[in-house]
Amino acid sequence: MSVTGNTSLEFSEEQAMLMDVAQEFCRDKSPIAAVREQLETATGFDQAVWDEMVALGWTGIALPEACGGSAMGVATVVPVVEAMGRAMLGTPLVSTTLASHLLMRASEAEQVQGLLAEVVDGAIATVALLDNGDWGDTRIQCSLDAEGVLQGQKLFVTDASVASFFVVVAEQQGTPALAVVRADALPADAIKERVLIDQTKRSANIDFTGVKAEQVISGEKVVSALRDLRLLGALLTAAETTGSTSACIDTITEYLTTRKQFGQLIGSYQALKHPTVEILNQYNYARSFIYHAATLIDDGSLSEDAEVACRMAKAQASDALAYGGDRAVQFHGGMGFTYECDAQLYIRRAQWVQQQFGDAMHHRKRLATLLLDPLVA
Repeated sequence: MSVTGNTSLEFSEEQAMLMDVAQEFCRDKSPIAAVREQLETATGFDQAVWDEMVALGWTGIALPEACGGSAMGVATVVPVVEAMGRAMLGTPLVSTTLASHLLMRASEAEQVQGLLAEVVDGAIATVALLDNGDWGDTRIQCSLDAEGVLQGQKLFVTDASVASFFVVVAEQQGTPALAVVRADALPADAIKERVLIDQTKRSANIDFTGVKAEQVISGEKVVSALRDLRLLGALLTAAETTGSTSACIDTITEYLTTRKQFGQLIGSYQALKHPTVEILNQYNYARSFIYHAATLIDDGSLSEDAEVACRMAKAQASDALAYGGDRAVQFHGGMGFTYECDAQLYIRRAQWVQQQFGDAMHHRKRLATLLLDPLVA
């Protein structure tokens, strides 16, 4: 593979239509006042808005027609998630999409058709993946015995408190396996909510010890499916992050073009203009990366080019929002350090994004191996 790699970029008609619909929907349903209303709620999202998203078919965009989906491919989820990120709309769509695609990629279609049909109808699902907080550590500590009984806990399970079922990554007889666990199968005290720096998000630790799986999926496909899950998670997180960077830029420019100091708009000062342009450049790079990655992914096992693209998208998007959120706070002065200032929403999301599916350094370390090792050889 060359350092430049595959640079193809396609934007399908389906993606364009979904982007238009998603942007309008998210703008109408998630103004900043509505976002703030959900910060202190138990779920972090409005159930009525989620029901509308289900009615629009977003939970089944990328799922097969056999289970009621639209079979449009996982790439079409990217513009929807980007629009959600721009509106800071907190819903379980990413968690549910990743869980359903993990099931699809790890099994034969008929094995999980019923579960995917539930997702299309609005059931919330999530993946219980992490055994510790290090995204670079892929060792599995949660175990699954021959009778399908789990031992161990999982950390930072997204949208755990609202999930109908969990896809638990466990080890069975020395190899990875997936255990499908219903929420009502968990003991009352199994879920321990975690407080996240981004209050638009929800996460929890779950103790699955002694819980019997409803269904177990094993075999060679599980390993490649887990690899793809991490890459797709990185891409969808990058798409959401890129949307949030766009909203951060809007917040900055609105302030720079209305706030006056010494009789003139502060946006006229080069010390503020230059960083703002840099944020815009970083945003444009990130957006190009996420749609380049979307061009390369499909429902099959992800190629090396797709892996490079997903990792580049996550690294760039993480850096763009980290810089934009920091500048947004600084530009707003003392007010920027208060929670009432919207700049806080973006810098907090930037911190959460760094820890979701690996930070920029995590992905660049792996890109170095992918891109530079062939040159050395």
